[in-house]
Amino acid sequence: MGRKKSLPLLEQVLITDVAAEGKAIARVNDLVLFVPHCVPGDIVDVQVIKKKKSFMEGVVRRLVKPSDLRVEPFCSHFGECGGCKWQPLPYAEQLKFKQKQVEDQLIRIGKLSIPVVNLILGSAKTEWYRNKLEFTFSNKRWMSLEEIQSGLAIENPDAVGFHIPGMFDKVLDIQKCYLQDEPSNEIRNAVRAYALEHGLSFFDLRQQEGFLRTLMIRTATTGDVMVVMVFAYEDEQERIGLMEHLKQSFPQITSLLYVINEKRNDTITDQEVICYAGKEYIVEKMEDLEFMVGPKSFYQTNSEQAYQLYSVVRNLANIQGHEIVYDLYTGTGTIANFIARQAKLVVGIEYVPEAIEDAQRNAQKNAITNTRFFAGDMKDVLNQEFIAQHGHPDVIIVDPPRAGMHPDVVETILLAHPERIVYVSCNPATQARDLSLMQEAYHILAVQPVDMFPHTHHVENVVLLTRKQKADEV
Repeated sequence: MGRKKSLPLLEQVLITDVAAEGKAIARVNDLVLFVPHCVPGDIVDVQVIKKKKSFMEGVVRRLVKPSDLRVEPFCSHFGECGGCKWQPLPYAEQLKFKQKQVEDQLIRIGKLSIPVVNLILGSAKTEWYRNKLEFTFSNKRWMSLEEIQSGLAIENPDAVGFHIPGMFDKVLDIQKCYLQDEPSNEIRNAVRAYALEHGLSFFDLRQQEGFLRTLMIRTATTGDVMVVMVFAYEDEQERIGLMEHLKQSFPQITSLLYVINEKRNDTITDQEVICYAGKEYIVEKMEDLEFMVGPKSFYQTNSEQAYQLYSVVRNLANIQGHEIVYDLYTGTGTIANFIARQAKLVVGIEYVPEAIEDAQRNAQKNAITNTRFFAGDMKDVLNQEFIAQHGHPDVIIVDPPRAGMHPDVVETILLAHPERIVYVSCNPATQARDLSLMQEAYHILAVQPVDMFPHTHHVENVVLLTRKQKADEV
């Protein structure tokens, strides 16, 4: 049997660009080299860890000369944690690369004819901008190379934090995260301290045993705070002890909930969420509207930037008061309720029944009477019979998941031939694919990127399409 080839250490590699998935790019011997945690202009020694015919992947072994662009990462967990990979890149430069990403994917992937892309809307906050974080408990925390090589006994193997990328059973113990404002760090650290002091077992992700499983913290611009503790089994005494500790220690928690999840996966969408103290939801505000956000609700995780995003959608939709608007992939109906006062009728469709219940409750809370919400798979619900029953749409707004739209949905939209389509996407690559299917029938009039997630490669993009005039309409 042949001996496996050792992969090379490449020296003095110049990083030249940033890739769509956030890794940096270099070119070595006509091959593209992808390297994480680098900045264009860095000169680095790179250990290749994967080599294919047209590309390689590697990790930095030595920063030979830092780029003039490089700034010091602000988080002590940078390089181990899978989030905030662009910390060494100044925020203004991040925005430039995101703008370029949108342009490249629409033109190169979609082969679309587009107008000049509007300047990306940056986030006012680049730290403390998230309203939701989920943490995982593990009895086998991630250990750094230095810890392993030291040979010292590990005093505390337990962790509550984030999964190491690509390793489902390894969790990095997070001391301070800059994504969510206080009391997020204080609550997580208090739970860890209480658990260690009282001997509560952390979950073993391989053996599927242990008491503490996950922790969700949601915050709102109104000051509301939600905490959801997820336990792997019921132990009433231990559960009440921890929940009481949180209730007494953090009076700012307005919604204290728990779940007993005995499944082999961490999702709670199919689990009963029990209210221990306070309300079953928190309230978020946008202009004069109030939105109830429950533990299973989807709400854009950057609240302040969500307002910018939805304002872009409303402006591009240009609703004058007589239109029927379809809001596809409506989620908890945030966009639908946000634009309802400008429209004759808004029809929202969403796969998750609980989300539709949230949408209906939020419409009632804000005395909005011209929205209708329906639950089901988009490709099954949205058909010609549905349109005949609920009215022909003048405007369609779509905000699909990262995978984009099913071809059947695109076909039905084209058959409905609304005057305008506003396509909101968290993945410009799949957006470009979908837009290419509509370009024979629609012009692209405007492209507006919006940055929801500073220090990551992720970018939202909003595209306005208008129907091409047919010969028989002239």
